[in-house]
Amino acid sequence: MIARLPVTMALSALLTSATRIPVGRGRKPKDTSPPYYLLYGVTAQTDGAPFSDLNEDSTLVYQVTSVSGPDPANPDSYGVADQAEWMADLARTAILGRDPATGLWVNELTIPGARVIGRSLDTEPGGTNDPADAIMSYAQRFRFDLTSI
Repeated sequence: MIARLPVTMALSALLTSATRIPVGRGRKPKDTSPPYYLLYGVTAQTDGAPFSDLNEDSTLVYQVTSVSGPDPANPDSYGVADQAEWMADLARTAILGRDPATGLWVNELTIPGARVIGRSLDTEPGGTNDPADAIMSYAQRFRFDLTSI
């Protein structure tokens, strides 16, 4: 069976290194103000060969929430849709980007004991705002199909 934690850690590392924006796994990154990403595991499905209960294949869905916010240097500023959409574009490119010459993923997702055989955008509900704290967020869900190695 493919464990979720190594996938979560690998996806968090990919997103951080490819975008240079902090990633919090289920909560705000420590000692960080917006912009940042929040990463959540959402659903999981397992599958395997007939007459086997090894569940050697898994499909995991993760939500990446882009959180924009006010400019710390400008007390009258606030999170804006442009920043949240820019962050969503960065996340989409980091996770789904392929090299046009080779067709390989631009950013490798290395998971011990598993190989990623598919990545896709599962759903993209888009942006919401919270006027009380001047934050704008943008949600995307990505689907990862994995097989045991």
